[in-house]
Amino acid sequence: MNALITSRYQTRRTFLTLAAAMLAAARGQAAEFREISWDDLVPAGWDPMSSLKEMGSYPDTDPRAQKVYDRMRKLWDTAPTVSSLAGQAVRLPGYLVPLDTAKDGIREFLLVPYFGACIHTPPPPANQIVRVRAQAPIRGFRTMDAVWVSGSLAVERSETDMGSSGYTMVAKRVDAYKGKGR
Repeated sequence: MNALITSRYQTRRTFLTLAAAMLAAARGQAAEFREISWDDLVPAGWDPMSSLKEMGSYPDTDPRAQKVYDRMRKLWDTAPTVSSLAGQAVRLPGYLVPLDTAKDGIREFLLVPYFGACIHTPPPPANQIVRVRAQAPIRGFRTMDAVWVSGSLAVERSETDMGSSGYTMVAKRVDAYKGKGR
């Protein structure tokens, strides 16, 4: 009987030790990436709407409306970025817009700050779009799934059919979004 109790105690102790080690590793992995927000990608004082205010508002049928839209697109596609973020190991939440999908999963996607961005027009400013290349193809995700992406951020412009991005990232991890800090 004592041998059985001792065996169960050792099994439980081994399990708890393993669980504690896994938790510590997970905490260390999370600490490896600094969590940032979409506001961190926008230079202080930059207002995407400021230059458009002087152009006025026109109905969609007015020919001047297209000129306003074209100017806005040019300004947003060349939106300024934050150079100090270059090379940073960061973690950012957002919505996934696949660019390169194969049998083995999604290899490349845009990360955007709100649901529907890049699917509807106009896409967000370039400093609010991150073009992500996954280190390994990711599975189990679809268009507009909410995710956390962890990896090395670069300040690099990129053009896609879905929009212009001011940042790129090589993703080490892509996890389903389960809330802030998780």
